[in-house]
Amino acid sequence: MSVAMQSSQPTVFVVDDDEAVRSSLKLLLRSVGRTVVDYASAGAYLAAYRYERAGCLILDLRMPGMSGLELQDQLNARGAIVPVIFISGHADVPMAVEAMQHGAFDFLQKPLRDQNLLERVQAAIALDTANRKELTQFQALRQRLDSLTAREHEVWDLVTQGKANKAMAADLHMSQRTVEIHRARVMEKMRANSLAQLVRMMIELEDSKSA
Repeated sequence: MSVAMQSSQPTVFVVDDDEAVRSSLKLLLRSVGRTVVDYASAGAYLAAYRYERAGCLILDLRMPGMSGLELQDQLNARGAIVPVIFISGHADVPMAVEAMQHGAFDFLQKPLRDQNLLERVQAAIALDTANRKELTQFQALRQRLDSLTAREHEVWDLVTQGKANKAMAADLHMSQRTVEIHRARVMEKMRANSLAQLVRMMIELEDSKSA
C-alpha cells in the first residue's frame, strides 16, 4: 500500500457514545499535550478513518449501532495498523478476550484510572510509531526489488539461494563475467553491502508474504 506512513503529530482518536466520557478523556489527554479527535459513534469514526493518520484509538466496547468489536473487524478488513485500546463499563470477559484475539492493544474497564490510561496511550503510540517506521522501510525495500530487471531478478533468486557465480552462469546460460555484472547491479540497486545483507532482505520479503 503506497501511502504516507508518517504523521507529524500522533492523534488519539476517542470513540464513545457517552459525551461525558469523551469530554473527560479529551480534557485528560490534552492536559499532557496529546492531540485528540473524538467521535460519538463507530460509524462516524469509520467514515473519517485514514490509514496514514498515526496515533491510537480509544474505543468503547458497547455502543448503539456498530459496536466496538464490529468497528475493529471493519478496521482489520482494511488492513489498519492503529493500536486499539478498548474501554467498557461492563465486566465482560468473553468480549474482552475476543477483542484481544482480534488484535486489540489493550482492554481497560471503566471507571478508568487516569495514570493507567495515559501509560497505555503512550505505549500504544510508541508501538504505532515503530510499526509505521518498519512499514516505511519495507516499502522502500519492496520498491528497490521492483526496480530490478527480469534478468537481475533471476540473479537475485539464485544468489539468495547461495549459488556461486559459476553455477549461476551455467543455470542462466551466460558467461561468468556477465553474471558478475548483473550481481553487482543487484547489490547496488538493493543497497546491500554483503551477501548476508542481501539474504536478510530476501528473508524479510518472504516473511511478509506468509504474514
